[in-house]
Amino acid sequence: MGFAGAAALATTGVVGTLASPALAADTDQRSPEDTGLTRVITEDSLADQVSAQVAAQEREVAEAQVREKLRIEAKRKAEARAKEIREAKERAAREAERRRLASFNLPVAGSYVSTSYKASSSLWSSGSHSGVDFHAAYGSTVVSVGSGTVVEAGWGGAYGNNIVIRMHDGTYTQYGHLASIGVYVGQTVEPGQRIGVSGSTGNSTGPHLHFEARTTAEYGSDINPVAYLRARGVSL
Repeated sequence: MGFAGAAALATTGVVGTLASPALAADTDQRSPEDTGLTRVITEDSLADQVSAQVAAQEREVAEAQVREKLRIEAKRKAEARAKEIREAKERAAREAERRRLASFNLPVAGSYVSTSYKASSSLWSSGSHSGVDFHAAYGSTVVSVGSGTVVEAGWGGAYGNNIVIRMHDGTYTQYGHLASIGVYVGQTVEPGQRIGVSGSTGNSTGPHLHFEARTTAEYGSDINPVAYLRARGVSL
């Protein structure tokens, strides 16, 4: 081989030798994109993020549902408690009203019996007193001893101006010799309500209140007025 051939061979060998590492370098330095590794990692990371977001949203929904259930339960309990309180107040009010309407008092405040029941005298056509007389100066306030409905209000012969009330328990009370009457037939009255003022009308020797307790509205059905009032809690 001549000089030229040797030179060419040498040149070829050098070039070949220099070229091979360069090609190897190019192969070793390929970017990750060329291998698909980055794409896989990115897709996995995105999937993890989506899963985390879904899980977080599911937790938020679950927590919201729990809060709503608690709110509804708290509201239900509050409404139930409010109902209990309201019903208790209504029961207490009804009981207070029942007691008030069932209460009895003297027909003339602070008075006392001046003539007893069944006292004998020619002053009365039957020969005995059908009620009791309460001491009362002329013009004293006369009240209903309890709750009831007025069944008579006007002139009553020997009783003068008188009132008869059917009481809430079915008994009757009468108030006689009044100077004036302040109620009318059919009117409902309450315990202690003013119904008239005392006087001396009818068969009377002076101002006082004639009071009777009866089983009916009619004369002759009288019962002991003192026992009647005492049985209903009135002290006299």
